[in-house]
Amino acid sequence: MGAMTPKRQAAILNELGLCGSASIADLAGKLDVSEETVRRDLKLMSANGLVLRHHGGASLPDVMHEPAFQQRLMANRAVKERIAAKAAAMISNGDTIFLDIGSTTALVAHALKDHKDLQVITNSAFIANILISRNNNRVFMAGGELRDHDGGAFGLEAKTFLEKFNYHHAILSAGAIDSRNGFTCHYLCEAELYAGVIERADDVVICLDQSKHGRRAPVNLCPMDQVDMLVTDRTPPQEIVSAMTQAQLALTVA
Repeated sequence: MGAMTPKRQAAILNELGLCGSASIADLAGKLDVSEETVRRDLKLMSANGLVLRHHGGASLPDVMHEPAFQQRLMANRAVKERIAAKAAAMISNGDTIFLDIGSTTALVAHALKDHKDLQVITNSAFIANILISRNNNRVFMAGGELRDHDGGAFGLEAKTFLEKFNYHHAILSAGAIDSRNGFTCHYLCEAELYAGVIERADDVVICLDQSKHGRRAPVNLCPMDQVDMLVTDRTPPQEIVSAMTQAQLALTVA
C-alpha cells in the first residue's frame, strides 16, 4: 500500500471518533488494509498531532474528544457527589438497575455501597469493580472489548447482552442538554448502546452538572420525553425548563 490518502486518513479519524479509540486490528479490518499500513498511517498522523498512538492502537487527542475518565471523575467532584447521592436515594434494595460509564454515574455506584440485593448491570469495568461482592449484590458486566480511556464495553456483543434485562432504573450520564436537541453525548456507540436500555427501563434518570446546561455534544442521545428525571446541581435556563415541562421530564436539584 502506498502513501496515506486523505480518504483513508478521514476514515481513521471517523472510526476513532465513534468510540474515542480503536485497535490496529480493528482499523485494518474496517479499512480493508493491512495492519502494517495502519501502523504507518498512525505514525504519520501522530507526527501531525491528529492521533495519540499507544500499544496496539490509537486514540483521539484530548482536544478532539471529551476528557479522560479519571480527569472527568475529579472535575467538580463535590457537585457530582451531591448529584449522585440524590440519584442513589431513588433506588431501593433489590432493584435491578443499569449504570453507564459516566463519571457522575461512577459516583452513584459509590453512593450505593450500603444498598442490598441489587442486580447491577453495567458496561463499565470501573463500576462493576465498585459494587461486586457487596451486600449480596449481583453484578453483570456487558462483554466485548473495553475502551481504553474509560473501561467501557461497547459494540454488538454488549448491546445484545444489555437487551436481555428489564430495569427498574437506568442511571445515565450525558454530555449536554439543550432545549432543541434534548440530551446529547460524545460518541455514536454510546447512543446506540443505551437506546435499548432506555426502552427496557421503568425509570430513566440522567445525571449531569450545570456545566452541561445549554450545550450540545455531537451525537443525539435521546429526546427529553424518553427520560423521567433529570438530576443536576442547578435549575437549568428557562428555555430548557420549558422544554422539560412540555416533555413531562421531572427535575431534581441536588
